Amino acid sequence: MPLRNNGFPPNMQEHPSGVKSDAKPHRSLFERLTALISPIPENRGELLEVLQDAHERNLIDADALSMIEGVFQVSDLCAGDIMVPRAQMDAIDITKPIEEWMPTVLATAHSRFPAIEGNRDKVIGILLAKDLLRYYAEESFDVRDMLRPAVFIPESKRLNVLLRDFRANHNHMAIVVDEYSGVAGLITIEDVLEQIVGDIEDEYDFDEAEDNILAIKAGEFGPKWRIKALTELEQFNEELGTDLQHDDVDTIGGFVASHLGRMPHKGDVFDIGLLRFEVLRADPRQVHVLLVEKLPAPDLAAD
Repeated sequence: MPLRNNGFPPNMQEHPSGVKSDAKPHRSLFERLTALISPIPENRGELLEVLQDAHERNLIDADALSMIEGVFQVSDLCAGDIMVPRAQMDAIDITKPIEEWMPTVLATAHSRFPAIEGNRDKVIGILLAKDLLRYYAEESFDVRDMLRPAVFIPESKRLNVLLRDFRANHNHMAIVVDEYSGVAGLITIEDVLEQIVGDIEDEYDFDEAEDNILAIKAGEFGPKWRIKALTELEQFNEELGTDLQHDDVDTIGGFVASHLGRMPHKGDVFDIGLLRFEVLRADPRQVHVLLVEKLPAPDLAAD
């Protein structure tokens, strides 16, 4: 090791007392003044304030800030907070013929389904949709042989712990149970990750929080409107010149769900009167964004 003129290696310093030391050099006056002006955050709130300030000064972008805040949120939430409720689970009952529940598999297009035996409290496994390909390729097919073990977790399980378990066990779905061991719902790794990354932005994102209804482009029959599902029916009717009424719901999202008799799925396209609806964004619990256009009135004189 090369020696300096004082006889000590480069990474060693001589203490005024003559004792050798490998301590790092003292911080400069500028570094110490900076630390006094901008102290190290002492709690999560202060850390978030620092990050928000960094965003305002364009040091990090909005997506990065949102994901960091999502990471903090995941450590505060439990499985019961974001699970798909029991009543909204798309499950298959293997006591019934495959022909009866295959349309549900095709319509929902999920990659995994809880397999129940008679009732939703008796989840006996998880069926992967890809395993159903063997149904068409094999003469003998027993769906029970295709089931993967189901993972059961309590409602109180923290999402950060659950995410670690999902990754460690290469598992993508868990059945959430309540304190009485009854099925309360289900949760997937995608549900947890969405708490961090949020919805994937696309051409239908809203620029302002208060924009409930936006005319975005021309359609085949006229303008198309991008509409938040939480828009009040009264506002919807006023903006589009319609007269939709319902005694039990107040929002256009509730009206659509009531009309369909089920929770709308992303990509659904359907007509209600002279309005054509397309579901742009939805999750298993609710619809978020709709695309709406008016259809031409039927030409009665044509008959």
